[in-house]
Amino acid sequence: MSNQFDDETGFETLAIRAGHDRTNEGEHSEAIFPTSSYVFKSAAEAAARFSGAESGNIYSRFTNPTVRTFEKRLAALEGAERCIATSSGMAAIAATFFGILKSGDHVISSSSIFGVTNVLMENFLKKMNIEVTYVDLIDIHSWEKAIQDNTRILFLETPSNPLGDIADIQALADLAHANDALLVVDNALCTPALQKPLKFGADIVIHSATKFIDGQGRCMGGAVLGTEDVVGTDVFAFLRTAGPTMSPFNAWVFLKGLETLKLRMNAHSANALEIATWLGKQPGVVKVHYCGLKSHAQYDLASKQQSGFGGIVSFEMKDKEAAWKVIDATQMLSITGNLGDTRSTITHPATTTHGRLTPELQAAAGINDGLIRLSVGLEDIDDIKVDLQRGFSAIQS
Repeated sequence: MSNQFDDETGFETLAIRAGHDRTNEGEHSEAIFPTSSYVFKSAAEAAARFSGAESGNIYSRFTNPTVRTFEKRLAALEGAERCIATSSGMAAIAATFFGILKSGDHVISSSSIFGVTNVLMENFLKKMNIEVTYVDLIDIHSWEKAIQDNTRILFLETPSNPLGDIADIQALADLAHANDALLVVDNALCTPALQKPLKFGADIVIHSATKFIDGQGRCMGGAVLGTEDVVGTDVFAFLRTAGPTMSPFNAWVFLKGLETLKLRMNAHSANALEIATWLGKQPGVVKVHYCGLKSHAQYDLASKQQSGFGGIVSFEMKDKEAAWKVIDATQMLSITGNLGDTRSTITHPATTTHGRLTPELQAAAGINDGLIRLSVGLEDIDDIKVDLQRGFSAIQS
């Protein structure tokens, strides 16, 4: 964080100004440094930089001023010592796992995670002799029973994607620390504007910056945040060597996204709550999943951990045929697997985002054929309702 800011500085101020060290040009907006390498004053300076004896830019695979500004700003917002930016959200998860784990380690993961994260665990962690056990996100006893002597990481998303289930971060952090393990929390659905897992004891926070941090569906990126000892050493070492690097241009776009993050997340939350309430009254809707509804099983916990409930709403129709009819009848909503955009998006998780899961893992994650996921955007709320109503009218005709 820049020297002029302290612990009393407001979120909105940090989101606009933290981490920016102006160059000699005196630019007001952050500069983009589209360079692959850097020129040294001497062979001795180059040697000192490469050895780590002297700080400074070396090579843009792991040191770039624009990327560093984004890292500093997001770290300030999350309250983290260190942030490592990556090329995507999945790259952030992979960098965390491969930077920290070794053959013979054990991971406990919530079964309610993004489908590709599960594929990473099944197809790659297990190939490296890293054991993975899946448990019920909200059942603390299932986490306790899964603990082994070699457990190194407890991994989860909260709220979960797409059902919005809420984990007790503090309880899981206490469990992890009592067993010499790390708690890793994917915070992509809330962002630090609505939730700060480190405050509740989490060790590492992961983001897909592609989602709400960008907020307009423009760029791919991710981030890993935590302590200097773990993130700044183990995760950074993987990034430096393997190179899942965020581009300077994407970092600049994400910096612009951070400037409006709080405003957007509050607006997404307000729209999502109205849509979730409205969906509960529509014929043909079997169930609505949104942690901002007072009927949600973890509403009180969500209210404790989060300052808002986010923009993701899911709801169930009776079967796949009904779900597809609703999706196909919409005209404004974007049928896409992405989320976190100003534009509302709609998708069928069982055949898209979670389509690569086995039937058993889909069932464990609560992904059924009738489930539809909405990422509620910032369009006029009545226009979103009108478009969804086209879908409900299609199944009644």
